[in-house]
Amino acid sequence: MKKIIAVDGPAGAGKSTVSKICAAKLGYTYIDTGAMYRAVALKVLQSGKPVDDSLIVDVTRDIRIELDESARVFLDGREVTTQIRTPEVSRAASLVAKVGYVRQKLTELQRQMASRGNVIMDGRDIGTQVLPNADLKIFLTATVAERARRRFDELKAKGHAADLAQIETEITLRDKQDSEREIAPLAQAEDAILLDTTRLTIDEVVAEILRLAGKV
Repeated sequence: MKKIIAVDGPAGAGKSTVSKICAAKLGYTYIDTGAMYRAVALKVLQSGKPVDDSLIVDVTRDIRIELDESARVFLDGREVTTQIRTPEVSRAASLVAKVGYVRQKLTELQRQMASRGNVIMDGRDIGTQVLPNADLKIFLTATVAERARRRFDELKAKGHAADLAQIETEITLRDKQDSEREIAPLAQAEDAILLDTTRLTIDEVVAEILRLAGKV
């Protein structure tokens, strides 16, 4: 049986990190849906035009987004794996994610990617909207303070300027935007397993997900 694992949760909860590791250990394909929204955001920013819903829709109409087996991200045939991880793209991604046309188009693409099975897909609405029939649903979370610290460390390691207090404020705002948006808001699916990673190491989170995956 080809299985599908959905991992949802707020920004900075560690979804991408642990999902990628679990996929490698299980021999599954890892699909980072957040990277797809970031790719749209990058193209919007690269247009150099004032960002509004009309521009976002126009940019998305003919966009090509591809993810390879190494989780590299390609936008219109060009690799943008590093470019989509800047603070500016992160902020724009939250605006992009609220646009219905974008969510519809990317949801269709994400379902196509998952249709072959043996997939771990992470995001904000995977278990509730994109893959409601996933074999295993996990809602990964952590305190705002811990998520801000992780994002701060990540940005500093990549050479970006970072302010911990500002990051915490931005994460709090992002949580509010994601949870209150009208289309596909961030929410724990009724049948998802809650996993708080605040005091867990990456290895401990991975071990728990692999344990749960062995039961489905």
